[in-house]
Amino acid sequence: MENNSFFEVVIIGGSYAGLAAGMALGRALRRVLIIDGGKPCNAQTPHSHNFLTHDGHTPAHITALGREQVLAYPSVTLVTDEVRNVTGVDRDFQIEMTSGKRVNAQKVLFATGIKDQLPEIEGIKDCWGISAIHCPYCHGYEYRDMPTGLLVNGEMAFEKARLIHHWTKQLTLFTNGKSTLNPTHTNQLSASGIAIVETPVRQIAHTGGFLTHVILSDETTVSLKALYVSAPFVQHCPIPENLGCELLPSGHLKVDDFQRTTVPGIFAAGDNAVKFRSVALAVATGTGAGAFINHELIESGYTKT
Repeated sequence: MENNSFFEVVIIGGSYAGLAAGMALGRALRRVLIIDGGKPCNAQTPHSHNFLTHDGHTPAHITALGREQVLAYPSVTLVTDEVRNVTGVDRDFQIEMTSGKRVNAQKVLFATGIKDQLPEIEGIKDCWGISAIHCPYCHGYEYRDMPTGLLVNGEMAFEKARLIHHWTKQLTLFTNGKSTLNPTHTNQLSASGIAIVETPVRQIAHTGGFLTHVILSDETTVSLKALYVSAPFVQHCPIPENLGCELLPSGHLKVDDFQRTTVPGIFAAGDNAVKFRSVALAVATGTGAGAFINHELIESGYTKT
């Protein structure tokens, strides 16, 4: 790839959504560049689930196979780099990488994911994606019927506790401070056998990322095998916001049914634009984005009379 090369589409982010879009566009004979920094958010996750034909495979295995298949299309190029800045307008974007390389593109797709803002609790980062988890549909089966915790407060705690209780009756809700649940919900959870602990969590004890117990601020310990964490997040890449792309109140990039953001020529797919985090949905939105980008390029190639 030469400096100032021209591509019809530049995809920023080469995980599941980005690769799926690259495949759709490669099969549409489009000249595509995928730029990936090589730092996937699920690097610690031992197994991926709920993705048909790949259930139980490692994220790295799925990514490697995806890259091999996408790069079999000769019009698709992938580089390991990070994007520093994007400027320009629809059909005339300039993309600058940290390596200093610059390329031009008609359309840009952000498949850059999100960044979890984990609480300042010792050990939680080491367990994230392994036994400190976010989704029962991704991990609940593996931790079914085991001693499990849920770290969240407020009304969200009620809904999440009821959901996770389906997978395990050995559930403890850690509000990490005074509970803000209303009395009705508190009584309903207690009646279901869900313990509510208000003492703050100080440390997560683990072996190689696999939880053994949590230590509370009063030195009390609670044995657990898994801890669901409802952590806030930010966009992993700030460039779409800098370009004027609108965010939803949830923090996700606002896209329409065609994965178009609010800025013409800029698309988004995967976790940065989808509220339900899943490999399958990332692939689905990436495939859709690739197809819709191709349609836009076809439309813009015709002179309207």
